[in-house]
Formats: sequence, structure tokens, C-alpha cells
Amino acid sequence: MITPVVATDSSLFGRNFVNEFTIGELSRLTDVNIETIRYYEKIGIMPNPPRNSSGYRIYSTPHLERLSFVRRSRELGFSQPEVRKLLTLVDEHQYTCAEIREMTARQLTAVENKIQDLQKLANALTKMVSECDGGDIPECPIIDTLLSHATN
Repeated sequence: MITPVVATDSSLFGRNFVNEFTIGELSRLTDVNIETIRYYEKIGIMPNPPRNSSGYRIYSTPHLERLSFVRRSRELGFSQPEVRKLLTLVDEHQYTCAEIREMTARQLTAVENKIQDLQKLANALTKMVSECDGGDIPECPIIDTLLSHATN
């Protein structure tokens, strides 16, 4: 289940904390796969972290906050380009609440359209299931329905 988040401060990424994390710890804290974190670094959604003397990536609280923001945005269905735009607006402090609201309203419309499409699929499947008694005979109304749509 997706839980709504209420933000009281939109300046997420500039705080100075001393917490440091390995990529494994960051992955565990955000529930984002290590390879996904590396991919986000590669495409510029996540900044490349500094490395310690052994060459290991060292992440800090701003990385944690940014990755959590990305993960949450993706959970809500924002595309990668939309997440990038949101991050750019936040990073550059060049956004208004109205801009963010408009992006979110567009996403809400897209989700509502997907729900309608899924409801149509559920109705079609329900009809197919109701037409089949599940018997042992080789004729099956579900297969017949699927075959009839394949030839139309």
C-alpha cells in the first residue's frame, strides 16, 4: 500500500548531517536495489558520492533523502523524465507549488485512466469466468472467447 506523505519543508537536499552509509546500507534504508542506485548515478538522477580511501562509495543523509524522494516519486507513477524534472526544480529552487501541483494533477489523471482500463479488463475477465463452469469437457468458453478475439 502506498502511504501519502505530508511535507513541511521542500528544501530536502541541502541539509548537513554527518551520517555516512555504504551502498548496501543505503539500499536497505530506502528499499532500492544496489544496481538501481548505481544506474541512477550513471544517468545523473543521483549524484556520484565521494569514495573513501579504499574506493568504496560513501553516501550521506542528502543522498538518502534524494533516493527516498526518487523512490517515492516512482511509486506514485512518475516517469523517469518527470522525476528528473521534479529533482531539477527542487535542486535549482526554481519551482512554484502551482507547477508541482499541475504535474501531480496530470499524474493523477493518468492513474485514474489506468484504473478505468483495469476495471474494463476485470469486467471482461469476470464475464469470461462466469461463462465457464470449469468442467472436464474439452470445450471451454474462455478458450473460445480468446480464439474469437484472435480472429477478429
